[in-house]
Amino acid sequence: MQPFHILLLILSYFSVLVGIAYITGKSANNATFFKANNSSPWYVVAFGMIGASLSGVTFISVPGWVEAQSFSYLQMVFGYVIGYAVIGLVLLPLYYRLNLTSIYTYLQDRFGNFSYKTGASFFLLSRTIGASFRLFLVANVLQLLLFDSYGVPFWVTVTGTILLIWVYTFKGGIKTIVWTDTLQTLFMLIAVGVCIYTVSTALEIDNLFAYVADNTLSKTFFFDDVNAGSYFWKRFLAGAFIAIVMTGLDQDMMQKNLTCRSLKDAQKNMFWFTIVLVIVNFFFLALGILLTDYAASQGIEAHKDQLFPIIATQGTLGLTTALFFVLGLIAAAYSSADSALTSLTTSFSIDILEIDKKKDVATQERLRKKIHILFSLVLIATILIFKYFIADASVIAKIFTFAGYTYGPLLGLYAFGLFTKYKVHDKAVPFIAIASPFIAYAVNSTSIAFTGFDFEFFVLVLNGSITFLGLYLAKK
Repeated sequence: MQPFHILLLILSYFSVLVGIAYITGKSANNATFFKANNSSPWYVVAFGMIGASLSGVTFISVPGWVEAQSFSYLQMVFGYVIGYAVIGLVLLPLYYRLNLTSIYTYLQDRFGNFSYKTGASFFLLSRTIGASFRLFLVANVLQLLLFDSYGVPFWVTVTGTILLIWVYTFKGGIKTIVWTDTLQTLFMLIAVGVCIYTVSTALEIDNLFAYVADNTLSKTFFFDDVNAGSYFWKRFLAGAFIAIVMTGLDQDMMQKNLTCRSLKDAQKNMFWFTIVLVIVNFFFLALGILLTDYAASQGIEAHKDQLFPIIATQGTLGLTTALFFVLGLIAAAYSSADSALTSLTTSFSIDILEIDKKKDVATQERLRKKIHILFSLVLIATILIFKYFIADASVIAKIFTFAGYTYGPLLGLYAFGLFTKYKVHDKAVPFIAIASPFIAYAVNSTSIAFTGFDFEFFVLVLNGSITFLGLYLAKK
């Protein structure tokens, strides 16, 4: 695969996105940018959310996990189903009843202004780190495959990438994202399908499902070792809570749901989204088995995150597979990044600056556009920090892991608000929310050191429980 092929693919891809942005951004205003005028078809939102839920990290990492962890990730996916049910039956009715633009406005009504600002701030921090890390990984791949050969510095690659995202989101906002995510999800699924087909053909597999079922790597349920990270109940329950916080308590994901015409449509969206997401994750894992076996048969030394990229771009599967891999990677990455930029702009505009309370509509729009540019610059700066100031990849991975700790306080805040009737001392909430992740980290580290028990992803629940306890102690 030549760099020219990749460059042509990227230019064609973004040309299509800009075309969609032009159509959806006509006569756009703040209501369009933030809520798409509540006019999005639920089935379009449901399909597009698949791409937004997955990312370039998932696209590369999930197939690479299979060699070491078999299908244990599917336990977490099954937990997602429970979490999405809670979102559809509990959180969405709440958000629609309150007619929210930012979901964190609920915290202001329930507890007070300090709680409101705390919840929004934790989202802004976590989403900035998460989105930057995803883009960092993809930018690194594109740098190696394309831009190094043209002598383009990494910072130019990153700046150009963010600029392209800004160009097709600055006017239509979430209305544009709903439609571009749909297209990007389609590209990603086609890419996975093409890769499965080409690898299956190379391995001379007649029945994919039978091949996967008979493979030793397809073991899904693990009940043997409670201390292991793959233990069923830890993965399953963690999946349920991760779905609740990273979708139901995440402005990025909920902003799309809130563009549906009605609560009923939004709930239909969540129902079908859940079914499709489970199926898509199964095929990602099945692809992991195929890639692992293909690498072994061809003598290719590639493991974990290197498995998919190396086989797709340097193996013997042909130009078509390589191009579809790059297309799928770009689609998975940017369907997550563009919605992140829009949701960061929305949350900072509504939650921190409260521009919706300003009477002058023109002033509101000017502020929103400035904030959109600001967060574009923040994403660029954060990605470059990952590249130039944090050289150790393991440290970068830890930073991404630590970002998950920021959702724990949100889980505790919403759980306390929904399942108790207590009021709290509002000014104490920021201190509780900041202390909780540190306490959770200390508890998990101590548990590993003295008992060998690793909370792994379940640390989210521990973190939320500590926040819940702190709020109880701070009740009025």
